[in-house]
Amino acid sequence: MDYIKLAELDETGYVVLDAYDQAADPAEWEEIEFVDWKSSGETRFAPLASAYGELECNGFWHHNPPKTDKDGVWVESNIAKAPVLKARAEEPGSNIGRCRVIELLPNTYVDSIWNLHLDDNNRLNPEGTGWIVRGFFNLTDNPDSYMILREDKDDPSTETRIPLPAGAQVIIDTQRLWHAVWHNGDEPRYCLITSWESGPQLQAYLQSKHAVSRVENAPLDEAVIAEAQAEVARRRAAREAQSGAMADVMSEA
Repeated sequence: MDYIKLAELDETGYVVLDAYDQAADPAEWEEIEFVDWKSSGETRFAPLASAYGELECNGFWHHNPPKTDKDGVWVESNIAKAPVLKARAEEPGSNIGRCRVIELLPNTYVDSIWNLHLDDNNRLNPEGTGWIVRGFFNLTDNPDSYMILREDKDDPSTETRIPLPAGAQVIIDTQRLWHAVWHNGDEPRYCLITSWESGPQLQAYLQSKHAVSRVENAPLDEAVIAEAQAEVARRRAAREAQSGAMADVMSEA
C-alpha cells in the first residue's frame, strides 16, 4: 500500500499558485510571539499550530503520545492575534499539522546551498493516508530573494530558483526536494509555512489557484554557482576534519 499523493507534484515536486494580494492583509506576524528555533539559516518561528497547542516547534513525533505531522492544535495565544493567517492556512480544507511563521535573517547564496535540507514530514504517517507536503506563503516583499529547490543537493543542474515577492505561494514536497531560501535584503523575511495532508481537498485548492508545476528559473551567473559549490565543499571538508579530530580525542580519553 502506498500514500495518497498529488498528481500535480509528480513532475517537479513543487507547484506555484496564483499570487495572493498580501498588501490587503494586516501584518499579523508583527504581533505574534516567536520562539528561538533553528532551521536552515538564522531563524525564529512563531507557531500557530503545534502538536498539542503549546508555544513550541518540535516535531510531532517527539511528544508523548507521539503522532505524525497531522491534526495540529491551534496555539490560542497566537491565533488570537493572527486570525487572517489562520484562515489562510485553513483555506484548502485539508488536515493541518505544523503551522507557523518563519523569520529568516538575510543570508547569501552560499549559505542557502550549505543549508539545503529535506524535511521529515511523514514519520509515523500510516500508508494509505495522505502524504504530507508544505505550503509556503511569502508575507514580506522579497522579490530579490529565492526559494532554492534541488532534486540532488550536490547537482546545480537540478536547481530551481523561485522569486519571493509578497503574496508568492508555493507548495512543495519538502521530503523529496532539498530546499532552503536565499534571502537578499536588509530586513528579516517572514513566511507562513503549513503542513497539509494530500488528498481531494488540497488537490481542488491547487486547481482553483491555477497551480503550475514548472516556472522559469531566476537567472544566476554560472560562476556564482560554481563558487558556491566549491565553498560548500570546503565547509564540508572542514567539518569532517573537525569531527574526525574530535573522534580521535575521545578515543584517547
